[in-house]
Parts: sequence; structure tokens; C-alpha cells
Amino acid sequence: MGLNKKSVDDINVKGLRTLVRCDFNVPLKDGKITDENRLVAALPTIKKLVADGGKIILCSHLGKPKGEPKPELSLAPVAVRLSELLGQEVKFVPSPVVVDDKVRAAVAEMKDGDIILLENTRYRAEETKNGEAFSKDLASLADVFVNDAFGTAHRAHCSNVGVTQFVDTAVVGYLMQKEINFLGNAVENPVRPFVAILGGAKVADKLNVISNLLEKCDTLIIGGGMAYTFLKAQGKEIGKSLVDDSKIDYCKEMMEKAEKLGKKLLLPVDTTIAADFPNPIDAEIEVSCVSVDEIPADMEGMDIGPKTAELYADAVKTAKTVVWNGPMGVFENPILAKGTIAVAKALAETDATTIIGGGDSAAAVNQLGFGDKMSHISTGGGASLEFLEGKELPGVAAANDK
Repeated sequence: MGLNKKSVDDINVKGLRTLVRCDFNVPLKDGKITDENRLVAALPTIKKLVADGGKIILCSHLGKPKGEPKPELSLAPVAVRLSELLGQEVKFVPSPVVVDDKVRAAVAEMKDGDIILLENTRYRAEETKNGEAFSKDLASLADVFVNDAFGTAHRAHCSNVGVTQFVDTAVVGYLMQKEINFLGNAVENPVRPFVAILGGAKVADKLNVISNLLEKCDTLIIGGGMAYTFLKAQGKEIGKSLVDDSKIDYCKEMMEKAEKLGKKLLLPVDTTIAADFPNPIDAEIEVSCVSVDEIPADMEGMDIGPKTAELYADAVKTAKTVVWNGPMGVFENPILAKGTIAVAKALAETDATTIIGGGDSAAAVNQLGFGDKMSHISTGGGASLEFLEGKELPGVAAANDK
């Protein structure tokens, strides 16, 4: 995997039209941004390019407008908030086709250090199909292209991959660089011992991740809903717990693979069980803890138990690098969040490099207040999973090599 990419530090964009693909896919409620983490994460790259004296043209998608203008998915609120965060005007230049003559005219009038934001790139149907016409439209605005949108790096779209074919210089921003450094190098070149922790509901979502990480890590820890398919593969009674019966043989293969490679594969030794899934998800619920050899047929496992939490925390203590993707239980419920909290706490207390692979685990770590104790929290769910699978990400591959 080519991880040695040119970044914004390798260029100076003074006087150059600089198209920056950011990830401004923020949650909106009644036109207000409810979580601005992604905006804040984009600031360092934007500030660097402004300091160079470039003409900065920002673009991003937001939600799924499915190739047509949807006013409720306009990036207008993003321009307002970015202007406040940067302390300078971010001029919103909307167009139903994202790039038109009005947009080109606005770009032609820019002075060094000015910032423009384009409309939602997914207003164009070609965006998600990587259609050439839209890629050329975007490239027509740019002397230099900067990709800082890790959240869409696993997709080949016009605004992150197609556009690079029509500009001479394509580099990554600080956020992409950080993701490549942490996630890419953790998997390809980790400081050992390397412990990987996988959770979440389904084995199916993590098939390639499990297989790839077994080859790369020293210890693989399995929690969450997918642990029960492994336990069933060991011949245990798992009651009403989540299970993917079509993946039992796969789990057996992975346990054999771990043994053959001399890797530790840790599975729960006890589990927190209840009669039924909580409804609503955060409702109070009666639970008890049992050994994984004693799960009653009419009960459902929903979190790792205290002995397992201790076992996993001990494994983390020995590590120099830890990658974690997926919660240990139904963490949205305070009673069923104990396992996830225990793992988060173990990561917060270690000196190891700790990398949280996006999605639910990132949400859990932030909600539980451990965010600032982690070395790196990935900004991409699907993208970080594909990185952990050892796949090449189109959005990374498209940037110029050093």
C-alpha cells in the first residue's frame, strides 16, 4: 500500500487556485449543525493554505441528495459556521450543478487568501459514479487539488478521485496525512506487541478485517455481538444472542488460523445477559452475568462480563500499539455499556499508541469522555475499516507520491 504521499507541507500554493475536498458531512437539525467535529478537523489544512496565500475553493458532499438539489442538504450553514471558526469570510457560491459560469466568475475574482465554498457535490448525479464531465468541471477551477476527506477515501468519486486526473498537482491535507500515519502504519508497520480489538454486531462486516489483522497483530480480541458466533463455533449454547449461522465455519477457520500463526485470539469468558433487547435502546433493563459455558437457552448476551473486561484490559496493558474498532456491547444503554467503558478506560490508561477506528467505537469513546486520551480517533467509519482490511483506498491512492 503506497502510503508515502505528497502533502500540503510539500507545496506552497501562493496565488494558486486550490481546490480542497473536505469532509463537511455534518449532522443538521432544522438547518443547524448539531456536531461540528468535522469542521474543526478541517481547519488546520485550510489555515495552512490561506497562510500560503492561495485562493481556496472548498468542496464536500452532505448526506445523500441522490444527484439533485435538495435545499435541506445545502452546505449554506457550513459556510456560515466555517466563517466564524476561521475568523474570515467563507463565501458560499451555490449552484444547482455545483460548477457553472457564475461559480467560475467568482473564482476568477478571488484574491490571494480568499475562501469560497461550493455547493454539495452530490447535487450532481455523476459525483458518485466518478463521471468525467463533473471531474473536469471541478478541475477547471483548480491549479492544485488537496484531498482532506478521509471519510470518503474508500469511494472513488469525482470530487476526490476523478478530479485528480485533470490537475497536475494532487496532495493530501493534514487530516488525511494523520489517518495514513496512524491507521496505515499501525497495520503495515506496528510497534509490537500489537493488540487489535474488534467488536460490533456482525461478523459479516468484519470478515476481511479479522483475517487481515490476525496476520498483522500479536493478539486479537473479539467482543460485541459477533463474539457469540465465535462462541457457537466452539460448540457453546448462546441462547437468543446475536448469531450469524452462515459464518460459523469461517469463525472456526479463523480460530485455526490464529493457532497456526501462533497468535492469541481472545474471546469472552463471561457475558451480561437479559431476557430481551432493551426497548427503547436506553431503557432500564434487568441483567445478570454468567460464564459463557452457562448461557441459558432463553437469554440473550448483550455485553462482555466483568471477568472478560479484566482479561481484555490486561491484554491492553502489555501492548505498544492498540487498534480498536467496534463496541463490546449495546453501549447506547448505560447498563450494557460497562464492557465498552472498561476497554476504553484500559486504552486511556496505557502509554501505548491507541487508535480508534471510526464509526461506533469513535462515538463511544467520545460519548464516554475518553476522546482526549487516545492517540488517534479516525474520522472515517467505512474508510478506516477498509484500511484495517489492508485494502488500498482510492482517495489515498489518487494523490501524488513523494
